Amino acid sequence: MAEAADFQGTSPSPARRWLRRTGALLAGAPLLTGLVQLPAAPPADAAGADASQAASGAGSVSVSVDTLTPGAPAEGDTVTVSGTVTNKGKQTVTDAHVGLHVGPLLNTRSSIDSVAKSSTDVQSAIGPEVGDKYSEEFAKLTPGVSQPFTIAVPVDKLNLGQDGVYQLAVSLSGETSAQSWEQTLGVQRTLLPWQPDEAGTKTKTTFMWPLISTVHMTAETGSDEQQTPVFHDDDLAKEISPGGRLDRMVALGKDLDVTWVIDPDLLASVEAMTKRYEVPGEGDDTVLGGHQAVAKRWLTEVQEAVADKEVVALPFGDPDLASLAHNGTSVTGSLSHLKEATDVASSTVDAILHVQPSTDFAWPVNGAVDPSIVKVATSAGADKVIARSDTFEETDGLSYTPSAPRPIGGGTTAVVADARLSTAFQGDMTKASTSTLAVQRFLAQSLTLGLQTGQQRSVVVAPQRTPSASQAQTMAEALTILQDGTWSESQDLTAAAEAEPDPAATTKVPSASAYPSSLRKHELPRATFEQIGRTQAKLDKFKVILSDQSRVVTPFGRALNRSMSVSWRGRQSEAAIYRSGIESYLDTLIGQVRLIDKSETKLSGRSATIPVTVQNNLVQGVEHLVLRLTSTNPTRLEIGGDSYEEQPVAVSGGHSQSVKFTTSANANGRATVVAQLYTQDGQRYGEPVTFDVKVTEITATVMLVIGGGVLLLVLAGFRMYTQRKRAAAREADEDADDPQNPEAAGERLTREPGTDARADAPEQPGDPAPDTAPENADPSGTGERVDR
Repeated sequence: MAEAADFQGTSPSPARRWLRRTGALLAGAPLLTGLVQLPAAPPADAAGADASQAASGAGSVSVSVDTLTPGAPAEGDTVTVSGTVTNKGKQTVTDAHVGLHVGPLLNTRSSIDSVAKSSTDVQSAIGPEVGDKYSEEFAKLTPGVSQPFTIAVPVDKLNLGQDGVYQLAVSLSGETSAQSWEQTLGVQRTLLPWQPDEAGTKTKTTFMWPLISTVHMTAETGSDEQQTPVFHDDDLAKEISPGGRLDRMVALGKDLDVTWVIDPDLLASVEAMTKRYEVPGEGDDTVLGGHQAVAKRWLTEVQEAVADKEVVALPFGDPDLASLAHNGTSVTGSLSHLKEATDVASSTVDAILHVQPSTDFAWPVNGAVDPSIVKVATSAGADKVIARSDTFEETDGLSYTPSAPRPIGGGTTAVVADARLSTAFQGDMTKASTSTLAVQRFLAQSLTLGLQTGQQRSVVVAPQRTPSASQAQTMAEALTILQDGTWSESQDLTAAAEAEPDPAATTKVPSASAYPSSLRKHELPRATFEQIGRTQAKLDKFKVILSDQSRVVTPFGRALNRSMSVSWRGRQSEAAIYRSGIESYLDTLIGQVRLIDKSETKLSGRSATIPVTVQNNLVQGVEHLVLRLTSTNPTRLEIGGDSYEEQPVAVSGGHSQSVKFTTSANANGRATVVAQLYTQDGQRYGEPVTFDVKVTEITATVMLVIGGGVLLLVLAGFRMYTQRKRAAAREADEDADDPQNPEAAGERLTREPGTDARADAPEQPGDPAPDTAPENADPSGTGERVDR
């Protein structure tokens, strides 16, 4: 039994520890008696050796507190602390035990910060140990090995006094071969809020619960009737899938009293995923996305979670207000994008979640503001700006934290979130120890704030925009304890903004020079807003020719809003690629309506028509276009009686149209002609088409030559006609004189002498007229033609 206590992992009883220590003390008594005559001070080298050994042993064991329940105990509760101890040193630790220590009351918020910063310092005071009964012992801790511990102690054994926050330390004490006396080898400090009874005046706490993501949708859509959207990645599906970041945010937030702060772009993107959508495939190809069921489930859960809760809608795409204020206001049209993003926010949230959100709030990055940021934030209609107390600092040396609302002039209210509470959940919360410490620190700061004064105050917590799943879990744990606690009550963000402001609190907006340089260096540059402006100008020119503008204006307008998103901070190269993709795709669409190239055209004669073809490869028709054909040399070639002519153009989708222009030639030679499309307001559209027209004009001399040739042909034809007629007449005479012809002989017998047979013969059509008539001595009868 005695040997069993020396095996690793077994713990000797408190009684045996006491007997062992007492025996060692008694055995050393004679030695101490003999040493009393030695000098009181040890040699300097020995003292130095002892100090070196102490330094090498202190902090060699890591202590982590993984759970502390309840986080805010009440009368009659049992506080349970669990965690692990790990030997980080090179020597085995023997006769070790884990104990609890309650430190003094922490009266100020800064003292809580100090405890958090020195949470593992073994040299600082940790207070008296609660007692051996509430400890856990280890006979041996070998290097690199971790051991779990759990200590449960009734809260009344902690000797907590008045309401407030106490330091609670967990320490490991033991010995090493180099230091054969008991010493503290590792410690972990945490905080224990103590307010067992309901507070007379509770702090009103507003917790903003953000549903915000990065940019996922592009401006590109399919040519089908539904305009299938194209995503530039499929990462959003991971976030909304079970266990994903956004899935956890919704699942955790639905049971909490929070104000939901939502980017409408996130809702629009997930809503697009409920239908047919495309994501990048191999190379430049796209493939159909397959997460429709996941998207539908997530949206349904969001609708249920926000029911009967306050919802604040940020401008569409969550634009970076600070970047816009510092780098974008000098670029024409930049503020109009913020106005558009604000205008569509409410309708987007209402259409998808079926709730009417508030759009009165603007939320700059980290709540850092200066006069220019406030001016930009309120330019789109917001009259409340969410700031943070680490930049909107108190200047009058208040001994307490004032309420959040601060009237800053012009009907604008700065809602100053508490920096300590808002930043409590940053960092890696995947480790249970880190998460537990964050929860306790949040609760401690909240209670200490409430105990500063007897006046009721409104406090706002504005956490990071995109908490991870583990950060969201930690936030939910802290908020659950707070809302079940005795010193705080929940309040909506709108109510906090409308609360009575503290007259002693500062209302002066920090100057531009006070804006944190760490935030300024990650802002979107001026080039961002210049490219957005250039793309918008192209879009404005393009949309006026479309028969259905919404198919283009809506997807491109929302994509330009996304180009200004806060999520691009620290991702400048990705942001540039995204913006260039929008502009490039728009250029492609604009190029689908164009003039077909023409080769040299020959013009013979004084006038002719020249056709110019307009091609429309868009799905929809185009109209309100004007085609102008201009002659660069109107003295040689006129178009429509002037130097140029214009004709309206309307082309159905997927078709071409040929437009004909009348031209007049004044001289021979080559004339350059330029065809250019214009919008009806006179703006050039697309690239011009230039071609040459070779004019071969017909002169008067040439006309005389041609006319003479035609006359000769007519005369030759007439001569041939008369010759044929004479030949026919001679043939007829010969037939009449032929004796072998009975008909002719009979005819001669009946004819009177002196008459011509041809005179009585009926005239046949087509018979040639005789050249000369036969002579007749008789007088001409009445009506007879007289040949002369």
